[in-house]
Amino acid sequence: MNIIRSTLASLLLLSTTGAMAHDYKQGGLHIDHPWSRPAPPMASNGSAYLVINNNGKGGDVLLGAESPVAERVEIHTHIMDGDMMKMRQLKNLPVPAGETVTLAPGGHHLMLMGLKQVPKEGERFPLTLHFEQAGQVKVEISVDANDSQKMEKASDAGHHHH
Repeated sequence: MNIIRSTLASLLLLSTTGAMAHDYKQGGLHIDHPWSRPAPPMASNGSAYLVINNNGKGGDVLLGAESPVAERVEIHTHIMDGDMMKMRQLKNLPVPAGETVTLAPGGHHLMLMGLKQVPKEGERFPLTLHFEQAGQVKVEISVDANDSQKMEKASDAGHHHH
């Protein structure tokens, strides 16, 4: 009985530790749930998503990002050009005070260009965000094919899309 109890306690601790590790704060910024979809085996590019809450009194700007799994990381968005959806690179991404900026499929996102390592289901990899005011924020990206559904539910619960 004690073995079962200690195993359950360990599993509970591991599950809550994982949840806490997916929540990052730096100054007034709160980075929530950074994730990526698994990439096909021969993929040269991938993408990463997250939610940035600016609870600070001043605005900030996401200037860029870097990760050891890619040659470079670019900020991208999707725009409608006539009847076609096109991806465009952004120089930066403003994060106004008191606002939430969501990087999600079909909108703003981080493009992992020139993958050195293809993200696989269940893996995690480091990514460093560069902000004008908050500086560097190191996060860990969780690779999960089902996270887009979780993120949509979280967005429906009150996140703003910009």
